[in-house]
This record gives sequence, C-alpha cells and structure tokens, in this order.
Amino acid sequence: MLNKNEFEVLDSLHMRPNSSQREIAQEKELSVGSVNAAVKSLVAQGFVDAGALTEKGRRELGTHKVDNAVILAGLSRRLAPISYEQPKGLLVVRGEVLIERQIEQLQQAGISDITVVVGYKKELFFYLEDKYGVSIAINEEYASRNNNSSIMAVKERLGNTYICSSDDYFTENPFRPYVWKAYYAAQFAEGVTEEWCMETGAGRRIVDVTIGGADAWYMIGQVYFDRAFSQHFIEVLEAEYDLPTTAPKLWEQIYVDHIDEFDMRMKKYPAGVIYEFDFLDELREFDPYFLQNINSKIFDNIEMVLECDKNDVRDVYPLNQGLTNLSCHFRVGESEYVYRHPGVGTEE
Repeated sequence: MLNKNEFEVLDSLHMRPNSSQREIAQEKELSVGSVNAAVKSLVAQGFVDAGALTEKGRRELGTHKVDNAVILAGLSRRLAPISYEQPKGLLVVRGEVLIERQIEQLQQAGISDITVVVGYKKELFFYLEDKYGVSIAINEEYASRNNNSSIMAVKERLGNTYICSSDDYFTENPFRPYVWKAYYAAQFAEGVTEEWCMETGAGRRIVDVTIGGADAWYMIGQVYFDRAFSQHFIEVLEAEYDLPTTAPKLWEQIYVDHIDEFDMRMKKYPAGVIYEFDFLDELREFDPYFLQNINSKIFDNIEMVLECDKNDVRDVYPLNQGLTNLSCHFRVGESEYVYRHPGVGTEE
C-alpha cells in the first residue's frame, strides 16, 4: 500500500512524466528529500522506471482513482426565507447556480459519474439530467430524517466517492481524479466557533470531533470516501438505521460515534477557498448583488408592504416552525418584523 508521499509522487509522474524532483516537490508541497525517498521506494517496488510509471505503477495508482461523486441537495431551514421558495443549491451566486458550478468543477476533474440526491422540491433539479448528464436519486425520507437517509438512498453507489453538498462554493477546484485516502476538508477558525472541530493524530488522521471549539480546524466542504470507508460506513449505517435515535443524526455524527473504526484524514484548505452559506446575511456579504438578482415573491412582497428596497432587509434568521407555517425574523431600519410563509397544506 502506498504511503502519502509515494502516492503524491506517483500521481505527479502520472500527470507529468519525467518531472524533476524539485518540480514534484514544488507541486505537491513536499521537501526535495521526501520526494527523493519516495522515488527510490517507488522504483524499488517496480512502480516507476526512468521517470515514468510502469504498467504496475499505473495499476497501483488506479486503485486510488475516483469512481464517482454524490451531491446531497438538502433542505436548508436556516437560509430563511429564500429556502421557502427554492433549494439553496439552485441559488445564483456571483452569476452561477451553486450546484451547476460544482458539477462543472467535478467534470473538469474528469469525474463524469455524478449522482444528485434530491428530496425537497425535487422537481426543480430534474433539468440537470439533460443539461449535465447526471443521475437523480430521490430520498423519500428527507422530511422525516437527517442526511443519513440521503447516504442510505445511494449506498450501492459508494466506493471511491466524493460526497458533496449542493450549496458549497469553491473558489478553486478541490476535486482530483486520484485521491490517496478518505478525508474531510477543513478550514481554520480563529477564536471561538460553533462548527464541528477536528482533532487529529499521526498523519492527520481524525481521532475526535467536537461541536464547538476555539482556534481549531473545522469540517467544511467536500468529503471523500475511499472504498474501505464506504464499505464499513454502509455496514454501520444499515445496522443502526432503524434505531429511533438514528433518524435525526447527520451522517457525520454516525461516523463520529464510530470514529475509532475509520481511517479518515483531515485535508486542510486556506481561508477563502471553501464557502458554505448558512444565513442570508453571510450570502449577501459574499455576493453583494445577490438580492438584486434574485427572483423571489417573498422579497417582492416585503418590498411592496413595507415600501422598502430588498437591500434594506437585514438580520434575517428562522424562528421556531409551526405545524403548517414557516416564519422568519428580519429587520428594516430600526423596526423588526416576522414574515409568515404558508407551509404545505395551507391556503395562500
């Protein structure tokens, strides 16, 4: 089995045969000494000869080839009131539909087998089949369970698989055709955070996760399941799926419950590469023209009733939901309001 440095060197020589060790070191952010040791090991194992991959080396690298990607298109209650009208993954941010941008980045990395798991307003995603050739999988349990049900809906498709969220925005393409091991992407939070913070051991293997922390690397963005991770996670998920305590859990919580059984690494990214928008004000800070370009009957209604501009609406967050109605708080100037949106089964 390749260690990380051996994998990185093999991957580099696959893309650019006969690269110098200094070029490989610069590309992969390794020391020249580490590259030199990896090259010697790869040659000794028969994976590299004369600066290029042998047939044996190509077969070995092939075990790390990404099979496919799964994009979870979930329900985001926190992005009220926009999410009352359309799924977050279909929002236009900086001129691009979030999920379309992500599909295109996957395809640019050579990953063409892409499945989008839908539930909430699922029919709005069907056009992606014709536009991008993706597959659609329907999660019939999205309203009664957390995203563990989306993973269950595509369990047969999991192998060397990227797991993505439809609403992520990557300023740089994070996807690669070959990946060494299972990982969770991470960015660093300075100061106190409520995010899921990771503690790592040797080789950045994740050994603990806490909800909330300070000055910590936290979970954000894409995840990669290698075949070993996929196989065991399906076993755990199937064993616990029907337990009453499982339904409200994120799939990440199920992983954390069994963290000692999995070899998942943390993959660090600098600030400004991965964005997740939980609240409207965060989204508007990233894209100042977002509200000006959105097609929203809710905001049209607010503008009409309060005789204000969309950009006057601030401090937007959801309130506890009733049985039939959805409500959110917002502020215009010094005044605070509640917007009630009729839910399923109510008269408009």
